[in-house]
Amino acid sequence: MTTRKTLALNPEAATAEAPALKKKGRGWEISESRLDSLHDMARQMRRDASPAHKALAEKFSKADLGRYTFKRFAVVGSAIVEFNCHNLGMAIMLDEEGQDDTLAKRRDKSLESVGIRVMRIAANDVLTDMDAVLARITAGMRLRIADKKEKARAHKAANPNQHYSRPKPRPTPRRKD
Repeated sequence: MTTRKTLALNPEAATAEAPALKKKGRGWEISESRLDSLHDMARQMRRDASPAHKALAEKFSKADLGRYTFKRFAVVGSAIVEFNCHNLGMAIMLDEEGQDDTLAKRRDKSLESVGIRVMRIAANDVLTDMDAVLARITAGMRLRIADKKEKARAHKAANPNQHYSRPKPRPTPRRKD
C-alpha cells in the first residue's frame, strides 16, 4: 500500500516575517523625505507653469484620448516629468531655453532604463505650431501602443499555458422586498 501525500505548511515559513510593503515610492527606493520634497516641487511647478506648458495642458484637457491621459508634472521615480501617461509608459518634456541639457539627458536615460519612453518637444514649437506638435505626440502614442501590443504578443507566445481570459462576474442577487 502506498502512502498518500498531503500538502502542509512549511513551519519555518510560518514563523518568518513577510517583507514590509513599501508605502511610498513604490519600489523606487526613494526615502519618504525625498519623495515628499519631489511632490512639493511638482506642486509648485504646476502653480508656476510656463505659457507653453499651459497651452499644451489645455489641449490635453480638451482632447478625448480614451484611457490614455496625461498627468501634469508627475513624479516618476526620482524625476519630475512635465506630462506623463502611465498607461503608455510615455513622458513628454518641454525644452525651455536656458535649461541644463546634460541633466535632461541623464534623466531621460534613467527613465528609459525602466521602460518609460521620453519625448522632447521645444517650447517654442508648442507656442508657434501647436498642430504639428499634436501630430508628433499622436504619432509617438501610436508607436508606443504598437510596441506594447508587440510585447504582449511575444509574452503570450512565450507562455502558451497562461490563461488570459477574465472570469465572468457573478450576477448580483435580487433583493426580495
